Amino acid sequence: MTMSEQHAQHEQQAATPEQDASAAFTRRLTDEQWRERLTAEEYYVLRRGGTERAYTGEYWDSTDDGVFTCRACGAELFSSETKFDSHCGWPSFYEPSSGANVTHLRDTSLGMERVEVRCGSCDSHLGHVFSGEGFDTPTDQRYCINSLSIRLHSPDE
Repeated sequence: MTMSEQHAQHEQQAATPEQDASAAFTRRLTDEQWRERLTAEEYYVLRRGGTERAYTGEYWDSTDDGVFTCRACGAELFSSETKFDSHCGWPSFYEPSSGANVTHLRDTSLGMERVEVRCGSCDSHLGHVFSGEGFDTPTDQRYCINSLSIRLHSPDE
């Protein structure tokens, strides 16, 4: 499946009315509007597919409870209940909060095959997902996510 076919398939996934409104708004933003909404570092990761350095992000070692949302559009992505310490230097989760909130794209950009993880609402880059690494998690998956792509909301908010 080509990237454009995967993107079209993503467009057909069911979403809540709130996600539809957010997606419709953020998908219409121009590159300049994204630059105005995000910091330079957030823009590099979320809109250009960059990666923050390992062990430098805000959430790589966080054990705080809450829900992680997309830093670009606010869509719920991961729960702290699925976060685990993979010792890789980035926040790691074994599954997203909802399958419709993340999309997966084949990524061969570094001469190897990986699976890129993107926000299902605004199509921002979040990180990559890896399988079969032997972690003692229910899914045997590691969603390796940039801290700059997410924001933690505590249960008290």
